[in-house]
Parts: sequence; C-alpha cells; structure tokens
Amino acid sequence: MVTGASGGVGRATAGELARRGFDVAVLARGDAGLAGAAADVERAGGRALRCPVDVADQRQVDAAVTRVEDELGEIDVWVNNAMTTVFSAFADIEADDFRRAVEVTFLGQVWGTQAALDRMRPRDRGAIVNVGSALAFIGIPLQSAYCASKFACRGFFESVRAELLHDKSHVRMSMVHLPAVNTPQFDWCKTNTDRRAMPVPPIYQPEVAARFIVDTALDGRRAKVVGSWNSLLVFIAQRAPSLANQYAAIGAWEAQLTSQPTSPDDPVDLRAPCDDERDFGAHGRFDDRAGGFLDRSYLETLPGTVKKLGTALRATAHEKMARWRERPLTRRGG
Repeated sequence: MVTGASGGVGRATAGELARRGFDVAVLARGDAGLAGAAADVERAGGRALRCPVDVADQRQVDAAVTRVEDELGEIDVWVNNAMTTVFSAFADIEADDFRRAVEVTFLGQVWGTQAALDRMRPRDRGAIVNVGSALAFIGIPLQSAYCASKFACRGFFESVRAELLHDKSHVRMSMVHLPAVNTPQFDWCKTNTDRRAMPVPPIYQPEVAARFIVDTALDGRRAKVVGSWNSLLVFIAQRAPSLANQYAAIGAWEAQLTSQPTSPDDPVDLRAPCDDERDFGAHGRFDDRAGGFLDRSYLETLPGTVKKLGTALRATAHEKMARWRERPLTRRGG
C-alpha cells in the first residue's frame, strides 16, 4: 500500500514496487492521478487497486485497509508518503491552512502506521516505511508547516519503533529521508509568496527516491538519508544546530523561489485534489535540473552555496562570541 500515490514520489514508488513483484494498492484523492498510478502498476506487471482516500481521516484509511486485504490479500509493505504544505512565511499562514498541512503530512503517517500495525502485529511480520526529509532535521524558512510535520514524523517513528523493539516484534519499521525531488508538489501546493516555489538544489528525480524506499522496505534497515548533500545537511543539523539555522536563514529563502510569478489561477491541493481530471504524473516541471548532486546547473551554483555556508559559520561564531562576552561575571572562591 502506498499513500500519496497519485503523483510524485508515491507514484514512482508504486511503479517500483510492481517492478519488484508486488501487487499495489494506491491511495490518494484525485481520480485521474489514481487511474494513472494504477496503469503504471499494471504496466509493470502488478495488480493495482485504486483507493480514493484522504489520509487525514483515520476512518477512511482504516476502511481502505479492510478493502485492500479483502481484494489483494495480506499487506506486506506499507509506504506512508502522502503530504501537502503551504509555501509561506509563518506570519502569513492562516491557522486552518497550517492545521490541514499537519493533518495530512503528519497525522496521515500516524493513521497509516496505526492501520498497518493493526494487521501486521498479530501476524508478526510486515514492513512499514515512513517517508521523511532532510527537513525533519533542519528547519528552513517558508516551510514551517512542512518542517513541523516532518520533525513530528521522525519523533513518532522513533517512539513506535522502540515499542516494536520492546515487544520483540518482527514487524520492521523504517524511515527514508529524501532530498529535494522534482515532483508536482511545486505545481499544486498552496503558496502565499508572490513567486512560484521550487525545490532547493540539488534536485533528484522521484524514481531515485522510489528505489531507496523499496530497497529499505526489503532490507529492513532502520533509516536512510538519500543524497550526499542531504547527508551533509543532516550531519550539520545534528552536530551544529546554530550553524544549520544560520545557513537556512542566509541561503534557503531565495533558493526556494523561481522568477515566475504566482497566479490566482494556480491549482491548490490543500483541501481538494487537483488531479481529478488531469493526471500530473510523477514528475514536476524541473526535469531539466533534476540530475542529483552531479547536475550541471547545481554544480555551477555550488561555489555560491559553499560561500553561504562559510558566511553562516562566521555568523554562528560571532553569535557565540557575543553571548560569551555578555555573560555575567562571577567571583570565584575566597
């Protein structure tokens, strides 16, 4: 079962699972996107089952699982991938929009995991893969709703996995943290900025992410961070959070915005699907830039990125020095 399967990483993951010999239930809201995902699965040799589901609704998710097991059989692999977000400065986000983004991106993983474990734990087998992000470790501007959700997903994963280990369960639970990926989210997620959003380079194609997700489901590793630059950012965020904050402040705002202006006619998937009549597919509009770490356009900007990292390092050092100088003096001994 794959949530968020009508487009992007979920769409690519459904096809990859079918190529590895699985039948696949595809869960999402949009009719055209679900039909396209089912066709991908069938072309790859698997049986497909379309399940129109809003993953923010626990009852819908649970009902879908019952239907899938009735029609396709017991679930071996569950991939929690569904997401939505609002590209916006936090000050400009409406409360209901923030809540909705968290309900889909975080609670969608909670309800999916709960439904999967309800079936897998009595059988003492199965694999759950929750899709995370480098933004589960480092918060960047314009992404407060998404970062909050992914941080929460990581904490939830750690807690539930510890419970499975405590119970000596053979159900495997993993998390794959993705880099920037060329998906339709940058075409249909809500934005409050005056320019259209883009992934922060280096940009990868969804098929790369899908291969790592399926590999992780099959080999049962605890977690995987995809992409060398992604791995570096996660390392910095864990070892030097102040440096990560400074780097995000200096380098991550403009890097998320294109020169294209937004329009009131742009599709928005926050509360209703954009792919009921149009199938967006797995890829977004950045095919010409999605070459991963070796993408030429990214390598051309790499010196500027390193310069920003150096600027962030100096800013962090100045910040710490200023705090040290402002410490109250204390008398010793005597």
